[in-house]
Amino acid sequence: MKAAVYTNYGPPEVVRIADVEKPVPRDDEVLIRVHAAAVNPLDWRLMKGEPRALRIVPRLLKMPIGRPGVDAAGEVEAIGKNVTQFKPGDAVFGGCRGAFAEYATTREKSIVTKPNSVTFEQAASIYVAGLTALQGLRDKGKIQAGSKVLVNGAAGGVGTFAVQIAKVFAAHVTGVCSTRNVDMVRSIGADEVIDYTKLDFTVSNQRYDLILDCVGNHSFSACRRVLNSDGRFVMVGAPHDFSLIELMATPIKALLLSVFVSQKAVPFIAKASQNDLTLLGELIATGKLRPIIDRCYTLSESTEAIRHVEEGHARGKVVIKCEY
Repeated sequence: MKAAVYTNYGPPEVVRIADVEKPVPRDDEVLIRVHAAAVNPLDWRLMKGEPRALRIVPRLLKMPIGRPGVDAAGEVEAIGKNVTQFKPGDAVFGGCRGAFAEYATTREKSIVTKPNSVTFEQAASIYVAGLTALQGLRDKGKIQAGSKVLVNGAAGGVGTFAVQIAKVFAAHVTGVCSTRNVDMVRSIGADEVIDYTKLDFTVSNQRYDLILDCVGNHSFSACRRVLNSDGRFVMVGAPHDFSLIELMATPIKALLLSVFVSQKAVPFIAKASQNDLTLLGELIATGKLRPIIDRCYTLSESTEAIRHVEEGHARGKVVIKCEY
């Protein structure tokens, strides 16, 4: 089968399409014939390998080294002997190892059935960004009806999901984005939009119950100025370029400050959840949530797809399609 691979760290050009052995699912795994996969910042960060501490992440997460991609949608090709939820031919989506490939394996509990009305491209965009937005707002942000929510980085993969999910929770949503994305962010439901090239939201007169930070370009201490006394600052993103010291120090400083003030900073990484994936699929199927897909590339164009995300200007998600 064909798959995107890389054998050394570096820019997107290190990625190439190669013929590799088709994986065989373990007893609790499913083999998926991939129709579409989505690119995440994690893909290019791991490929770049900087800061060097990131190179241990694939081993910690049991991901195949040199095989990018964790978001996928496709059809079940084969199942392990202990799999009970799925059968060959089922349309599914969720998290997969080495998803930029014609076939990929995953644990049974990492995927769910795809609603018929949801396209493979839409479904492929959900796993990392959708779970991060949903769990960040609901579980860590304690969002409620009427909450005043600010999404910093509202035009990105997590941000476009977050704006819409916050509206599902009946919150008042302010999105922060660049000039070219103002109309798009407003079109997906933002009540107010701040163009960060014209206004720094941390010095405005507005106050928020929850800030979902998808960018990491403002400290907790700066954001406290626009948080209500019991507000929450949920940290789900990181700056484009950061050092190991910054990677470790930023959340630690925020957590230490939280001990002494009433507002709370919450560093956060999403967890796999079949219930949450099912919910997100249903929200899309019923028209309450619309994945924003910037561009679609073919598997042979994986290098270009990763480069587009690395440049940091993609609107919503970037998808790689496998054409058979």
